[in-house]
Amino acid sequence: MTDDNESLIRKETAVTHDESGHAVATRDEHALPEVFENPGLPAHVHRQGDLDEAAARRSERQVASLFGLSMLATVLFVVAYAVIGEDTNVTLPILGKVHALHVALGVTLAVSLLGIGLGAVHWAKTLMSDEEVVEERHTLRSDDDSRAGFVQELTAGAESSQINRRPLIKYSLGGALGLFAVPLGLQLVGGLGPFKNDVEDLRTTLWDTQVPVIGANGKPEMKNGKPVTRPRRLMRDPDGTAIRLSDVTLGSVFHVLPEGINDTEHPSNEKVKAAVILISLQEDLIKSTRERDWGQGGVVAFSKICTHVGCSVGLYEQTTHHLLCPCHQSTFDVTEDCKVIFGPAKRPLPQLKIAVDDNGYLYAPHGFDEPVGPSFWERG
Repeated sequence: MTDDNESLIRKETAVTHDESGHAVATRDEHALPEVFENPGLPAHVHRQGDLDEAAARRSERQVASLFGLSMLATVLFVVAYAVIGEDTNVTLPILGKVHALHVALGVTLAVSLLGIGLGAVHWAKTLMSDEEVVEERHTLRSDDDSRAGFVQELTAGAESSQINRRPLIKYSLGGALGLFAVPLGLQLVGGLGPFKNDVEDLRTTLWDTQVPVIGANGKPEMKNGKPVTRPRRLMRDPDGTAIRLSDVTLGSVFHVLPEGINDTEHPSNEKVKAAVILISLQEDLIKSTRERDWGQGGVVAFSKICTHVGCSVGLYEQTTHHLLCPCHQSTFDVTEDCKVIFGPAKRPLPQLKIAVDDNGYLYAPHGFDEPVGPSFWERG
């Protein structure tokens, strides 16, 4: 500390005593300088790449390698999207059994983005100019000379980044950024066609299939070497018990799933297509002849999957005989083929034809006559 600084501190500081006689240091406001000296910036420390061209080239190769890793991961993303099946599973620590496709897409996309990010950071830390500069405050709008010099500053910045001197970085960065757009476009384009989708699976539900008839011995009955089958019964959701026609009293509502749905390979996928709502109303209120014929004495069944975006239509208003979708308020008239009377949905809810077997249970002779739920690209 210099003698001048010590004298300044002595001028700024005074000593007084409080009521108890203890010394208290106070600051003499009049002794403070009007303007403080600018301490300036610390001395610039050169990096190894600034002094050694071999080190700079080594950093260039490292940056290009990270961009190359990003390009490789992007290519692997495309390969995984095309090759790995949706039913392929892998077991991972903590997560357990997961879809291999989801893991592959997530990991490759993460590595692709990480390679670009790490490459850019390493480039900035080792090759780009790291000298600190101070810009004085000025009015919000720069003068014309400063604005004209902006382009020169950009040019100088490009030169400072050495991107023109390092073509390996320039081309590898361009390749990494260019390829990184491929996964985003691939998912968009791939979702428009049957590339990864089984379209026929969207046209049918479990109601289109039958269940084997179980004999008295507890085994499926056989005829001419083939199992005997019958249409699926309507089962209460979620307890899974069969429904007799006599159970459906006037004004009652049942949430229904097809018989044997929990025995399928993917029950959740089947439920989002085959869910049905069963409603009992006075038969003379039904305006549509087809709806009356496909029902049983005023008991009718319709798909619960909204034709707007696939929400569950489960709110029934008994007085007006309207079904309401809680997501976007699409409203369907149960007395007239569940046609849309309000909301964004464009198509009526498909009706499921029902019949009664010899034991009085309700069953579906066949599935819906059109695809359920929202429209899709290949829907006729």
